[in-house]
Amino acid sequence: MASEEASLRALESLMTEFFHNCTTNERKREIEELLNNFAQQIGAWRFCLYFLSSTRNDYVMMYSLTVFENLINKMWLGVPSQDKIEIRSCLPKLLLAHHKTLPYFIRNKLCKVIVDIGRQDWPMFYHDFFTNILQLIQSPVTTPLGLIMLKTTSEELACPREDLSVARKEELRKLLLDQVQTVLGLLTGILESIWDKHSVTAATPPPSPSSGESGGDLLSSLLQSPSVAKLLNQPIPILDTESEYICSLALECLAHLFSWIPLSASITPSLLTTIFHFARFGCDTRARKMSSVNGSSQNSVLGQERGRLGILAMSCINELMSKNCVPMEFEEYLLRMFQQTFYLLQKITKENNAHTVKSRLEELDESYIEKFTDFLRLFVSVHLRRIESYSQFPVVEFLALLFKYTFHQPTHEGYFSCLDIWTLFLDYLTSKIKSRLADKEAVLNRYEDALVLLLTEVLNRIQFRYNQAQLEELDDETLDDDQTEWQRYLRQSLEVVAKVMELLPTHAFSTLFPVLQDNLEVYLGLQQFVVTSGTGHRLNITAENDCRRLHCSLRDLSSLLQAVGRLAEYFIGDVFAARFNDALTVVERLVKVTLYGSQIKLYNIETAVPSVLKPDLIDVHAQSLAALQAYSHWLAQFYSEVHRQNPEQFISLVSTALEAITPLISSKVQEKLLLSACHLLVSLATTVRPVFLIRIPAVQKVFNRITDTSAQRLPDKAQVLVCRALSNVLLLPWPNLPESEQQWAVRSTNHASLISALTREYRHLKSSAILPQRKVRVEDTKVIIHQTLGVLEDIVESISGESTKSRQICYQSLQESVQVSLALFPAFIHQSDVTDKMLSFFLTLFQGLRVQMGVPFTEQIIQTFLNMFTREQLAESILHEGSTGCRVVEKFLKILQVVVQEPGQVFKPFLPSIISLCMEQVYPIIAERSSPDVKAELFELLFRVLHHNWRYFFKSSVLASVQRGIAEEQMENEAQFSATMQAFGQSFLQPDIHLFKQNLFYLETLNTKQKLYHKKIFRTTMLFQFVNVLLQVLVHKSHDLLQEEIGIAIYNMASVDFDSFYSAFLTEFLASCDGVDSNQKNVLGRNFKMDRDLPSFTQNVHRLVNDLRYYRLCNDSLPPGTVKL
Repeated sequence: MASEEASLRALESLMTEFFHNCTTNERKREIEELLNNFAQQIGAWRFCLYFLSSTRNDYVMMYSLTVFENLINKMWLGVPSQDKIEIRSCLPKLLLAHHKTLPYFIRNKLCKVIVDIGRQDWPMFYHDFFTNILQLIQSPVTTPLGLIMLKTTSEELACPREDLSVARKEELRKLLLDQVQTVLGLLTGILESIWDKHSVTAATPPPSPSSGESGGDLLSSLLQSPSVAKLLNQPIPILDTESEYICSLALECLAHLFSWIPLSASITPSLLTTIFHFARFGCDTRARKMSSVNGSSQNSVLGQERGRLGILAMSCINELMSKNCVPMEFEEYLLRMFQQTFYLLQKITKENNAHTVKSRLEELDESYIEKFTDFLRLFVSVHLRRIESYSQFPVVEFLALLFKYTFHQPTHEGYFSCLDIWTLFLDYLTSKIKSRLADKEAVLNRYEDALVLLLTEVLNRIQFRYNQAQLEELDDETLDDDQTEWQRYLRQSLEVVAKVMELLPTHAFSTLFPVLQDNLEVYLGLQQFVVTSGTGHRLNITAENDCRRLHCSLRDLSSLLQAVGRLAEYFIGDVFAARFNDALTVVERLVKVTLYGSQIKLYNIETAVPSVLKPDLIDVHAQSLAALQAYSHWLAQFYSEVHRQNPEQFISLVSTALEAITPLISSKVQEKLLLSACHLLVSLATTVRPVFLIRIPAVQKVFNRITDTSAQRLPDKAQVLVCRALSNVLLLPWPNLPESEQQWAVRSTNHASLISALTREYRHLKSSAILPQRKVRVEDTKVIIHQTLGVLEDIVESISGESTKSRQICYQSLQESVQVSLALFPAFIHQSDVTDKMLSFFLTLFQGLRVQMGVPFTEQIIQTFLNMFTREQLAESILHEGSTGCRVVEKFLKILQVVVQEPGQVFKPFLPSIISLCMEQVYPIIAERSSPDVKAELFELLFRVLHHNWRYFFKSSVLASVQRGIAEEQMENEAQFSATMQAFGQSFLQPDIHLFKQNLFYLETLNTKQKLYHKKIFRTTMLFQFVNVLLQVLVHKSHDLLQEEIGIAIYNMASVDFDSFYSAFLTEFLASCDGVDSNQKNVLGRNFKMDRDLPSFTQNVHRLVNDLRYYRLCNDSLPPGTVKL
């Protein structure tokens, strides 16, 4: 024993040293190596058994258990059976002897080690594994220990994480399912007996009728049976700590069991009722009160524990709720579950003299509220359509409870989660109405009151007038996912408003519009308070209270304008005529408001509280323009209806809107407001396109402003938008007019002079680009290039989908600038920021105007690029210029993607040089780099080359296609094809999962469209190489997220020649597998059934991969050599 004793002391001192804060990393590595070597020895477990029974050092115990865990999970096959018997008998004895005194994390780890043995040996060699657990649970002294063992067994055996063979996984699940009924019976018994035992002794008087705890009409309608209502109204017992602990363990077990067992009769009504009893602990505010009144820490812990039982019980309920597949016989149980949960919902939203609903919810545990909200979400998203048809389930009353629950949430997150539930409900209702148009009215009538209430309350919630305290807590500064907390709050609320509008348009409009009117009156009334002061205009509202009220009113107006904008889509299309008057009222108001804001220049006015009121006034003005922009599709429809008869009303609306926009297009106006005005101008020019736009003085003023070189340039974003609008006014065909009345000649001249003015400085660069330049000059030149190409690129992009005539005129105007760009390109090849901008412009040209550019010039451009991007230049860009350099190469490849997709023979002569650029110049530079830069674009280009130029490789003769399968297609350019395929194969050996997914998709597409896998060259020289690589990827688990896609690809490849796959490939694949013996290879081969359908085949593939990994794990034997501590 001395040696064991000495080893223990040595290990204790090593552990203490390892975790001491003075130990160096170097020394820690030495100790770690020593410990690892010790663990690898045959027989190390005997020492560990001694350590476990003789030490009180936590570190030593944890280390010893890790040695056992490693032995059982990785080396168990090689352990002599006598040793296994000893371990199986000693560890449980150790657990029984010490479970009360061991720290909980050591005890749990020991339980897991014993369960690991069960996972390997039960029932064949460890037949009493499960009966021992059941006995532990049944003996009062060891019930908690038995429950911990049961939960660990459910976790480790039902969905085993470690590698087991598929057959063993299936066997374990079957063995566990056989035990489910017994286990659920035991757990029900434990929970019921504890509840009953404490209910009897709980001498709590029944609640008095006035306390509001006793049922009520809704409850009896929900529950249908007075006895259940009576049961659920029993006072909640007060449990001692031990009972509470046992109940929490039992509920944890149930939650885990419910996560994998199917819904069936084993889940009995009495078990469900018991779980609901415990769910009531979560909504029992008295437990918390008691703890706060008595003030002792033990009582407050008790209160928290009781709340925890409620949370655990709700977890069990939610596990059952989340199952979508409900057998017929279980539907009644579900109905009963809903009834009982709604009893709880009614309980926590009940108002009485002592409590408001909100204060009640605030007293409950936050996690309990979260679980409850999860329950409601699952109910609406998974089960509502099933339950709604039950006549005895009062859906409208449920919505009333949900309404109370939603609008009394104590936290913003809670409120958001509830709004999500309403969104799900509204989606459900919308799709139900669309599928049952016949009784649409009946469905709507049933829910109308609830929806109107919801709409009104959501609108109130976004207004400071009703909800100031809460709204002021929202952060409107920090961006999270591109929106602030306030923007998210508003957006989610407006989505609900919009969904109600879709269902009840007239109600929604009549609810929203008066509220908007009220706030507009305040805003439009500000004019009387504007006074002229020495420095300009001032708003004469100074009293603190008035300023605060004005601030709230402006914030609300801004939100309501967004709401009105969000509803614009419900006034167009088929309902245009029916809802015309409402929409006209809105648009007239919006036009009036925008003009008013621009005329009295509220954005420049001085106020008493500039830091608050000035942003408010700017925001209202910007939102009124944005709301008007939302109605541009309505204006377009209005225009097409009235352009023949009396268009006066329409002309007046558009002209007034332009009067509101023009004064704002100035570099002196705040950017937020300027951009709103620009966006509205773009929409009028692009979506509405009235023929008279160009004749309106306001628009001519903007033309002059933009083409006047002496005027100060607008900020980039605004400049681009205004130029897009002006270009579109001239380029886009006017709606409702024949071709002969489009006045293309005049418009073409005007467009040419507009572009000429915009590019004056840029075109002058051509002559100076050749000369060596001073540093200052270079920077100025760069600015001109960036600004001009930014505008031109946007103009081209905005007409790329338009008629040929528009694109022709556009290219005529741009022609000189395009030639200048091509001439400048070589001068800037080493400045990646400029090259990036130029290639962006050329890419947009290729995408939008390649037909207009004509073949000779396009060829010239491509040739220039191919000459400039030498191997050295590519290497410099990719390797030395960081992300900008890579972006330049990516854009160049994108341009080539457009070129190789062009149908017809025009660009075919470029194919050889494009392929050689890819394979001989770009690919060698990036192949070995781990960085994903450029790879995705390169492989997309290779895919496009193959996909759109298949006949470059496979000359398909008519005869061959008639005699399918007899004559093989002729192959051309074979070397290039093989090199390309090789590159695809290599990409599957790299860790980048996005590239893997993209390239697998490309191969599958080529197979679907062009039968790639069936081509002789692929079939005979590449097919099984690809299958081999994909199988290895599955075995190495390197791309596990793509298991399904890889399985399908393997099937598609194998199905080309199943006979060869089964007779030759599979045998070769198994023969080449290392780490498995010949007997195991035979088993793997036998288990791969010769199925030819996709589901069975992919199942066989995953089984093969799983079992191969398992056998390799088993065969990793112990290294020889002994290490003494």
